[in-house]
Amino acid sequence: MKKATLFLALLTVWGATTASAQYVPERSEVATDSLQKHVAELAAAVYEGRLAGTRGYERATDYVISCLKRYGVKPHNGEWLQWFETECNEVENCKFNTYYAGSDDKTVYVLGNDFACSGMTGRGYADAPVVFCGYGMDAPAFDEYASVDAQGKIVVVVTGVPMPNWLPSTVTDEYVSLRDKARTAQKHGAVALVAINLSRSCMPYEAQARVYSGGLPHLATFPILQPTRVCGEQILADEGWNIDTVLADMARDMKPKSFHLRKRMEIDVNAKYRPNALTANVVGVLEGSDKALKNEYVVVGAHLDHVGMQGETALFPGADDNASGVAAALEVARQLSAKRPKRSVVFVFFSAAENQYQGSRVFVSNFSPLRRIEAFVNIEAVSSGDSLVVYGDNRYPALWGIASNADTAGIHLMVRDEAKTNPKGDAVAFDAIGIPSIVITTLNGRQHNHVPSDIAENIDRWILTQSARLLLGTVKELGFGDYQGRSLRSRAYKF
Repeated sequence: MKKATLFLALLTVWGATTASAQYVPERSEVATDSLQKHVAELAAAVYEGRLAGTRGYERATDYVISCLKRYGVKPHNGEWLQWFETECNEVENCKFNTYYAGSDDKTVYVLGNDFACSGMTGRGYADAPVVFCGYGMDAPAFDEYASVDAQGKIVVVVTGVPMPNWLPSTVTDEYVSLRDKARTAQKHGAVALVAINLSRSCMPYEAQARVYSGGLPHLATFPILQPTRVCGEQILADEGWNIDTVLADMARDMKPKSFHLRKRMEIDVNAKYRPNALTANVVGVLEGSDKALKNEYVVVGAHLDHVGMQGETALFPGADDNASGVAAALEVARQLSAKRPKRSVVFVFFSAAENQYQGSRVFVSNFSPLRRIEAFVNIEAVSSGDSLVVYGDNRYPALWGIASNADTAGIHLMVRDEAKTNPKGDAVAFDAIGIPSIVITTLNGRQHNHVPSDIAENIDRWILTQSARLLLGTVKELGFGDYQGRSLRSRAYKF
């Protein structure tokens, strides 16, 4: 009788200890070939750069759903797709030439090589003289249109705004986006805008495309082009001007430096604009194995959309951004299908992230058991760089610590970055309502940011594999372990 009592006591102690012990994940071995296959597939030309609202993006959702089905993931509430409307502009073709009046010789620039169209360019034809207007501002404190006549002309500007040490953001904020600059040019009678890309997020010789171009209204018949820095330098150098010198003079004198060019430009853009194009997030659920905990959710997110295709040849494949993140999330789904975690895991592949992260905002507004989401882990652009970094340390140190533990378990690539302490991107919508959120990405990556060279052949298979391992280890601990989520602070938020 005493032996039986002792056995039961020991059993009780053992059970209590194992129930409260934190889950320690096994070393996660993900399949590099599987990751590579997903990236190569989603970066293929058939998906046309996965622009939200297009058939190419729909094909990408079909592929992701087919993978999730194969891994045993089920559609959320019986529906894979979470539909919503988004602004969409498909550039069908564009011509851009420069020449001098009276000359038959034209310099012909190539779409996708020398320039790209603004994501929300208007359609239209223009053949006109050219005027350079610096940053494209007409503020009373800094009016770059005051000394030139832009009426009937094509205005050339540079991207960005003057440094805050000589013009405050209260002045420059109205001129940040391409649509801001275009509206200003149009107000002064211009017929098109050419904005030389000075962004440091791409090489100076690469054409960069973006979807978001600034707020509405749309300028339906006003073309907006964005040449590479090299192309822009050539346009000005032909007439004796140097971009660096002009900008340095402006900064030194804190005065505009606008001038007329001798050349003309010919621009012809055909774009199909839809203000309310349909697109969708893909949402699937791997139900948890524990009777109680399956009603709690860990959300794994990655945006599926990219910046599309312009004309018939200017393809922006988006292998790193963000086929790599999608591949990692799909690999986690495949791994977890073999042994389901206690908590349910939601896999969401966002659309319209390239348009102010619209898809994540739609998700948190429409996912019905929102208050049961214990954590959100996002992954983005993880196939280039030399180390791993996780946004969210400052806001959610406990969740960040789980990722750090997963890294310590055998990856050893995660570093702290003081500039990346808060959630960003698609995680902002979750953070705004108190859901603990982190974002896994890489440090010193993005060498092919929104340019045609973001192809599957340029990804780093090793860093992609390590990123997927970090994601898997983090999600396993969240799903199997004793992570408390936001239960201790959820009362501070109302849904």
